[in-house]
Amino acid sequence: MRYINELRDGENVIEFYFCKQRQSLKSKTGKTYLSVVLQDKTGTVNAKVWDLNNRIQSFETGDFIKVDANVQTYNGELQLVLRQVRRAQEGEYDEADYIPSTSGDIDKMWEDFIAYIDTFENKYIKKLVTAVFIDNEKINKEFKKHTAAKSMHHNYLGGLLEHSLSVTQMCDLMAGHYTMANRDILVACGMLHDVAKINELSEFPNIDYTDSGELLGHLVMGSEMVGREADKIEGFPSELKHMIQHCILSHHGELEFGSPKTPRTLEAMLLHYADNMDAYVKMFEEAVDADNTNGAWVGYHRVMARNLRKTQF
Repeated sequence: MRYINELRDGENVIEFYFCKQRQSLKSKTGKTYLSVVLQDKTGTVNAKVWDLNNRIQSFETGDFIKVDANVQTYNGELQLVLRQVRRAQEGEYDEADYIPSTSGDIDKMWEDFIAYIDTFENKYIKKLVTAVFIDNEKINKEFKKHTAAKSMHHNYLGGLLEHSLSVTQMCDLMAGHYTMANRDILVACGMLHDVAKINELSEFPNIDYTDSGELLGHLVMGSEMVGREADKIEGFPSELKHMIQHCILSHHGELEFGSPKTPRTLEAMLLHYADNMDAYVKMFEEAVDADNTNGAWVGYHRVMARNLRKTQF
């Protein structure tokens, strides 16, 4: 298997890949071409079909395909120019090669994650988090292996758990440093903030937004989910429920980034910073890992809107 992260400019590759996206477009001159995104477990790569002829057989998004392609560099990124394409036949590929996965031990991360439940002093918060992650069979099954994003960060099997554990650990650390913060609320919201991503995004290998993900998003769905679970707990304080829901609704920080509310509590603000830092650090790490040059500079990162440099001493 010739993985995407092994491809180099100027070479020819004949390999099987998962077609993550296929679009039929027109050039400025009116000529039809195909814009394709290919995926394996190491990442994705953009591809183009400039010449639609009988060597380009019918295929669609969600197909495993065999390609004969040239590897080129365009705008600083690798791109495949597809010369020949056909649908793969059953038995010609192993799906495990096309599902990117966390490098961490999922069972150990899950054990560390749910261990935080026993640390809560507030009985209502303990019951709430238990109801969500332990008693809910769907969440208990899917949360461990789901992706945290479609493409931005932690977009691989186990990414949601890896990200949520990391954010929870940072929230616990910050709660010890900033003593005005309510530790139980902050840590619980670190665990809960992205729980609805199991409903926002479809599963591997064809990760995409669901209808509810597009129409509502995980912040709204997460707030509603936590609110429903809290309402099932006898005597759960409405003010506490609203504080937790606010943290979930505001954790993207700004209205333009999808938060219906900006953070209005210390716990909400700290959660936002923890979430944002973990996402940006992961994007930085992935950019460095994907860089195949020998220099110190990785290049321009479109999401972070800056050139990135490796620390080399």
